[in-house]
Amino acid sequence: MLLAAYDGNTLVDWSWVNDHTTEIWQRVQEHLQLVGWSLLWGVVLALPLALLAHRYRHLRGPALSVTGILYTIPSIAAFSLLLPYTGLSQNTAIIPLTAYTLLILVRNVLAGLDGVSGDVLEAAEGMGYSGSRRLFSVELPLAVPSIIAGLRIAAVTLIGLVPVAALVGQGGLGTFMLDGFNRDFQTPLTVATVLVVAIAVIVDALLLLVQRLATPWNRRMARA
Repeated sequence: MLLAAYDGNTLVDWSWVNDHTTEIWQRVQEHLQLVGWSLLWGVVLALPLALLAHRYRHLRGPALSVTGILYTIPSIAAFSLLLPYTGLSQNTAIIPLTAYTLLILVRNVLAGLDGVSGDVLEAAEGMGYSGSRRLFSVELPLAVPSIIAGLRIAAVTLIGLVPVAALVGQGGLGTFMLDGFNRDFQTPLTVATVLVVAIAVIVDALLLLVQRLATPWNRRMARA
């Protein structure tokens, strides 16, 4: 079965899909690997940076400025700068992708911490909570919705950016896009695009579910 034609080329040639099922699954796994590692390293770097910027206010401006500059570097330029050092490896893709998550994550962690009510903080102090205990027992749990909102934005952004890494041989589903462009063949382009959108929707929904599970008090308040 073929879908509508486009410039003499079918949008989806199902015989091609059947012949490449194993490769499609492999590319999906590669795509998820790149997203997962980049997001993980983004959290590892952004969370302590945001906590420092929250604790020491004079660091907030520099932290946001540096992560903002990293966010504006074009991916192709970043790949070119890294190639002499990291070669055609996953690191060439993961380092820039991680950098692109930092601004989003740092901003959302700070927004979540800043949004904690002063009354709540005073109550925690009145109960004898130390600074670190208040941070981990009160402030961070209350900041979870904002933090996960940042994770959702960062994850969807990464899912859309990973195909560009096909230019350095690490593109996951971007490999199909590059192949489709080079051969003027619509099917791999269509398959890759649909799968990228599907992955973004599924990952976003899963992170939203995590948010709901991690903030049971919000569900109780909604039912009240």
